[in-house]
Order: sequence, then C-alpha cells, then structure tokens
Amino acid sequence: MRLLEFQAKRIFAKHGIPLPKSVLITSPADLVELRLPAVLKAQVPVGGRGKAGGIRVVEQVEEAAATVRELFKSEIKGHSVQAILAEEKTEVIREIYLALLFDKHANRPMVMASAAGGVDIEQVARQNPEQIVEKPIDPFIGLQPYTIRYLARAMGIADLAGFGAILRQLYAMLQAYDATLVEINPLAETPGGLMALDAKVILDDKAASRHPDLFASLRKEQDELDRKELSPAEQLAKERDITYVLLDGDIGLIADGAGTGMLTLDLIQDAGGRPANFCEMGGLADAEVMCQSIEVVLANPEVRALLITLIGGLTRMDEMADGIVHYVKQNDASVPMVIRMCGTQEEVGKATLRKVGVDTFDDLAEAVRSVVALAEAK
Repeated sequence: MRLLEFQAKRIFAKHGIPLPKSVLITSPADLVELRLPAVLKAQVPVGGRGKAGGIRVVEQVEEAAATVRELFKSEIKGHSVQAILAEEKTEVIREIYLALLFDKHANRPMVMASAAGGVDIEQVARQNPEQIVEKPIDPFIGLQPYTIRYLARAMGIADLAGFGAILRQLYAMLQAYDATLVEINPLAETPGGLMALDAKVILDDKAASRHPDLFASLRKEQDELDRKELSPAEQLAKERDITYVLLDGDIGLIADGAGTGMLTLDLIQDAGGRPANFCEMGGLADAEVMCQSIEVVLANPEVRALLITLIGGLTRMDEMADGIVHYVKQNDASVPMVIRMCGTQEEVGKATLRKVGVDTFDDLAEAVRSVVALAEAK
C-alpha cells in the first residue's frame, strides 16, 4: 500500500522527524487555516506531481484560492484531486535524497542516499549513478553509528546528530510498520536544521494481518478521498482484493503471475487482438481465487473471449481447474474460454477440465491465436 503524502507525514510526525507546518485542505473552506506563503501539493498516489502541475507555490490569498479551485478540478496522471496538503514555504539551502528500503536481492534492509535530492532518483541513477550511495544494514545488529557517520560524510552533512536522529527513526518506521520503502525526497537543509519536505511510505500488503487496524484506517481514508467512478469489474476486483486493470479491448486475460500476464498482453497485441484487462492472481492462488477472478473479468460486458494462462510453479493446476469448473457449473458459459495450463499437477487439472468439455493448450502462442480468433468471430 502506497500512502498519500499527508498519511506518511503523519507517521513521520509521530516519530519526531522535522516537518514544515501544514494543513490538509479538502474543500475551499479550509483556506481560512492557510498561512502564506505556502506550497500546495495535490494528494494523489503517484510520483512526479510537480512536473504534472500538482505542486504550486502561492504568495497571496487570491492566488491561493484560485489555485486550490483549479487543483480540485484537475487530474494528476488519471487521479482526480480530492485533497491538498498546504505547507508553509521553507527556505532551502540544499536538497538531499534519503531512503530506507528492503533490498529483495540481498534479503535485508538498506540505506540509499544522494546529494542530488529533489529530483527523481531514477533519473539520477540513469544520468549520474556515482551520486547514489547505498549501504546495507545487517538486520541482526541494526543501523550502526559508523553507517550514519559514513553517510553524513558522503552527503556533506555537518549536522551529524540531526541526520542520525532522522535516519534512526526511518529505520524504526521500516521495521515497526513492515514497510518496503520509507523515503524523504527532498530532505532539506534549512537555516533551522534538517527538514523532510516530502514523504513517501510503501507498506507491505502481505503484512496487513499484522497491522489490521492501521491498514483498515489508511484504506478507508484513501477510499474517502478517491471518488473515481469504478466499472462493475473494477468495483468487484476492489471488493475481492484482486489485481485488476481495466483496458479498452475485448479479450479478457487472467494469469497466475505478473510476468506471465505482461508477456501474454504483448502476445495478444502482436496477434492482432485487444486485451480488455490485466488480471493476475499471484503465485499462491487457490480454486476460490480462480473462480473469483473469472467473475471479475467477465463482469466487463465488453469481453468476447477469455484467456487463462497458467504456469504451475507455486500454483497447483488441479486447484486452478477446480476453480474453473466451479465457475462453469454455476454460470452461463456464453463467453468462450481458452486455457493454457502447464506445471504442477497439470495432468490432473487437464483431466478435470476435459470432464466438463473444456480443452487446454500446451503452447501459449497457439492459445493466444485461438482466443484472438474467437473474439473476432463473435
């Protein structure tokens, strides 16, 4: 779960990280609490807001009111603006990038820092990779003083105590909330000391059971601010917590992994078809998830044919077949299905499907050609 900036900064404040004074604006009436000059920041769950016009500096009351009205009518990368974080304008001497994240390759936390703060770290990595400093953290001994000293020296930070306090709190947040990323960009050097001008926090969805109240409150808050009208399929996917992205084609797609799904999307387009969606169940899906995924995809009335592509690594093909059979028996099979199945227990799964008249393909390209032909014939 990616937190909105004001949600992330609320957690920062609990951990004592220095922040600009701010107020959350959800309607023009909240402007009475605004202190000028201020920075108005659209609260949407995407990066690059500044380049997209979602961050504005205002000096006067009339300018602030007009900018707030304009932002509330705008969309930032497909997200309508329903909340604005207004912060006091801060005098900035220098900007630094600082993040704690979980390195999946090394299977341990790490610190990433750069003296080139205030811009996309991906851009720095492409153009000036030597400006990025990375230091792994041994989870058994935690963040050590020598790591803090090394990073402060590498970033040219004189306020070692202030920098160390912020870095230790970021590490504490990474652990306490099961976060995969805790980022400040920029961490600003100001006349009053170091200050986090932005905040990005991503929580591990798989840890939701460890923090049920936190996840529930954060999701509720985000849902109340996200008034985008969902299609029936998107609404059903949201209710069932299934990964689903609506597209504009007529071929439904279900995959048991993101990589397989992305490959299949490309193959469908190469074969002249138009995908209606991207839907992936994850590597540990069971029969119920399979059945629910079909219900989600076929809730889109534009779908003319459905392709289910399965590679049984962690997913068992006999369970996937049980889910498909359950759907077929319970629903009108007016939309033809094409199934590509291989991997764990595939022979059992194929036999189960044959009993209800559902054939399977071994070759993915052949399955794609078949589903494209079926969609064109309808």
